[in-house]
Amino acid sequence: MKKLFLNPLFILLLFAQSVTAQVKSYDPEARLKEMGIVLKKPGKPTANFLLAVRVGNLVYLSGHGPVKEDGEYMKGKVGDEINFEQAQEAARLTGIALLAALKAEIGDLNKVKRLVKVLGMVNAVPTFDRHSQVINGFSDLMFAVFGENGKHARSAIGLGSLPMGIPVEIEMIVELKE
Repeated sequence: MKKLFLNPLFILLLFAQSVTAQVKSYDPEARLKEMGIVLKKPGKPTANFLLAVRVGNLVYLSGHGPVKEDGEYMKGKVGDEINFEQAQEAARLTGIALLAALKAEIGDLNKVKRLVKVLGMVNAVPTFDRHSQVINGFSDLMFAVFGENGKHARSAIGLGSLPMGIPVEIEMIVELKE
């Protein structure tokens, strides 16, 4: 009986192909479509600032709030008019608004290399202390859209008020592919 001898280099190549096939490739544009999310063209800033600024391969996005399907902002204070689940949905809606502004700036979300840094602000009553869990509504969306590249450094803070009475405002920094 003849013994089969496999070249170690051949085995290594087979293993590498197997591992590569297991790594899930994310197409953020396709993921949004699969999730039924349509990015609307963002409105113009309400004052003398920009929604996004590019510096090298980084995009800095101004603070955005939760825009509902009807184009109006969600409003209310977390722990009073807005409950925890509604606050997480506000963070998710804010993420969609940020993605719309980012796409308007760069044209295609496949140009994103990774999310770098996020600041989440929650308009909450003084006794509310689950700010970071509210912002998980945003972070979970970014992971669903970008996979591992959607994970980011993050701060989440509570505030006594936010513009127009919105429950959540989020800003982010994104790195683009070369």
